[in-house]
Amino acid sequence: MTSSDQTTADPARSAADEGAPVVGRHREVPEPSRRREAVVGAGFRAIATASARFLLIVLAVVVLGYLAGKLWVVLLPVLLALLLATVLWPAVRFLRGRGAPDALAALGVLLVALLVLFGIIGGLAPQVVGQAEEIGEQVAAGLGELQQGLSGPPFNLGEDRVGATVDNLINELQSNARSIAARVLSGAAAAGSLLLTGLLALVLCFFYLKDGPKFLPWIGGLVGPRAAPHVSAVAQRSWVTLSGFIKAQAAVGLVDAIFIGIGLAVLGVPLALPLAVLVFFGAFIPIIGAVVSGALAALVALVTTGPTSALIVVALVLVVQQLEGNVLQPMLVGRTLDLHPAAVILAVTAGGSLSGIVGAFLAVPVLSVAAVIVRYARQQLAEMEPAPPSSPPAAAGQPNPDVTTPDPAVHAGHAEDDSDPAKR
Repeated sequence: MTSSDQTTADPARSAADEGAPVVGRHREVPEPSRRREAVVGAGFRAIATASARFLLIVLAVVVLGYLAGKLWVVLLPVLLALLLATVLWPAVRFLRGRGAPDALAALGVLLVALLVLFGIIGGLAPQVVGQAEEIGEQVAAGLGELQQGLSGPPFNLGEDRVGATVDNLINELQSNARSIAARVLSGAAAAGSLLLTGLLALVLCFFYLKDGPKFLPWIGGLVGPRAAPHVSAVAQRSWVTLSGFIKAQAAVGLVDAIFIGIGLAVLGVPLALPLAVLVFFGAFIPIIGAVVSGALAALVALVTTGPTSALIVVALVLVVQQLEGNVLQPMLVGRTLDLHPAAVILAVTAGGSLSGIVGAFLAVPVLSVAAVIVRYARQQLAEMEPAPPSSPPAAAGQPNPDVTTPDPAVHAGHAEDDSDPAKR
């Protein structure tokens, strides 16, 4: 084949190659597919980043919880002393404002608070001891009536069967005497640990009251100049929140104790005053504490005065709870904490399951401080607005809109004022 024939055949072959399917050659991806791939990739990267951050946060929470559990013996007195200091600080501040030394003001207020507490316990103890025998007799009579009720219709258990049940219960208690003794010893050890925790909390509370204003500068020096303002702001807001919580709960508990105590005294229920005091202290565990103390008051009324008085006490407790939940809690506690009741119930339940009564008592203050920290962080993030974009430089010979051009007429007027001696 000549060169001219090859030249003539090459264009035909090229045309055929263009029409044929391309095998083994890179094909260009269309633009919509490329954009879709970029969007999907960006979405997966965002999900991966958010998942990694979430796992890191969960890991940090788990580590903090583990450390808090190991150091709970130290953390508990610190928290209790802090709450007690929020109650006693106004009196200490008053004495310091009148010229009293810091240590003397703190020690004096702390001793007065202890005297008041021991006075309440000493005043209630004789009443409890004096009526304990009466309550025991009424409980025995109630158990006798219960045994008679079980012996007759509709149960018809018979006295022999009820007596056998009681004997079996006594034998079970005797067989488990060792475990019961071990629990008593563990309870005694827990009481000793609680006493030690209380003493340590009192010592720490004294230092809080004595050196309270010096703590923020000291902490600011530890965290550095950049974080010091934020730490100071969060600490002050947390202090205000805790103080408001204690005052609000004390007011709510006082109202509950007055109404329930008056109702118990009118119905003739024994231990009316101790039960009213118990209602007052139970109010410091929001929602659940008042319910438990009211149920205990109804139980005492049931055992001592009968079911009618118990039903009246239950109705009284429900009325007081409605007053607390619809009037006192929104007015006093709601403004201070700004927490939903569901969050409060969950916090109290979690704290009670982790650390018993102490955990239920500390759950809401800890949750309120955490809410303060979250709100402050959200406020700081909201204030970090991006700076407005700068204006592009003006082209040569064109006026810049950001630069104010002086008015010639105004300058001419100023020149005339300067040149006129009469106006000068």
